[in-house]
Amino acid sequence: MTGTPAEAAIPEFPGVRAAGCPFDPPPALQALQEDGPLARVRLWDGSTPWFVTTYAEQRALLAHPDVSADVTRPGYPIPTPRTGGGSLSFILMDDPEHARLRRMVQGAFTVRRVETMRPAIQRIVDGLIDDLLAGPKPVDLVEAFALPVPSLVICELLGVPYADHDFFQDNSKTIIKRNVTPEERAAAGGRLFEYLDRLVGEKLAEPADDLLSKVAARVEAGELTRPEAAQMGVLLLIAGHETTANMIALGTLALLRHPGQLDLLRESDDPQVVAGAVEELLRYLNITHSGRRRVALADIEIGGQVIRAGEGLIMPNDIGNRDPGVFPDPDALDLRRDARRHVAFGFGVHQCLGQPLARVELQVVYGTLYRRIPTLALATEPDRIPFKHDGQVYGVYELPVTW
Repeated sequence: MTGTPAEAAIPEFPGVRAAGCPFDPPPALQALQEDGPLARVRLWDGSTPWFVTTYAEQRALLAHPDVSADVTRPGYPIPTPRTGGGSLSFILMDDPEHARLRRMVQGAFTVRRVETMRPAIQRIVDGLIDDLLAGPKPVDLVEAFALPVPSLVICELLGVPYADHDFFQDNSKTIIKRNVTPEERAAAGGRLFEYLDRLVGEKLAEPADDLLSKVAARVEAGELTRPEAAQMGVLLLIAGHETTANMIALGTLALLRHPGQLDLLRESDDPQVVAGAVEELLRYLNITHSGRRRVALADIEIGGQVIRAGEGLIMPNDIGNRDPGVFPDPDALDLRRDARRHVAFGFGVHQCLGQPLARVELQVVYGTLYRRIPTLALATEPDRIPFKHDGQVYGVYELPVTW
């Protein structure tokens, strides 16, 4: 069975969230899930890729050998206008090249390796909370805490000077905004590429004990070109701070808006409770709200439909994580829920490389911030908080808090 719905029935993607429901997917997209596992959505360029609404079908397609992550293939559902040029390294490639490049850095993100970083992450979090408590209030939690935590961590891991954080944060924000021009996005990407290329050159001349030096060593060994190394650095730097920073701030806001759930987390010193809370917040919220995008390489029959070769696919993890067949009462935030099966980090060979690091950072933050500042509260009305509806990464621009 195949076919395209009537033009008027195809909703726009990304959709618009309901007023007063900033944590929930757009209602029009949730309605598609009720109608079946696959539907069509309309993108900025008029194309109508398949929209996969259910958890099982998302996982099946993300792991399917005839589904491609290669952004250069015809039919790939590009999220914004492009000016050409490179992509964000291996995340938009297929195997074997994807696997070859990913293997070069994956050792730094294993669960065992990341666990050795936990004490250092704890020191960073405690130090920033000390600064919060010693400073004026109210304060913007995004600027004073949510952004610095992952930025300091990824800078230490990569070997990037944290003194340059304003530069790389500003350019990262431009790259992931939807409403900038292709030229502005390309210029920001170019600036970050030149910056990382210079750092790779410095690591080639004077290697240190950091990940960027290990990447540079691959260049010296002839396993990687210098542009590939610089582009890999751009990917790791952006991914290493943007998503986690937004998750810290948005998660904090969600907990402040659900005080009973915040009490459960704040009053427990059990690491398993904290770890479970992180998984539920990852399920309930959605930072990468443009969906995981792919293109079919061959005809695939799934969910009562035939996806034809060359047709685009969007797997929105916010809808997948709200699938009532997998997560009962999915629109409720329930920190007691076993949410470990969520697809916030994707699925298959392209699932997020940095998920062990993100988990440890969030466990340290959520397990420390609210216990050390038990009276943490919003310093503004909820409806005045500016959300990132215009970005490919969702979150809040500011989060004024006091205590």
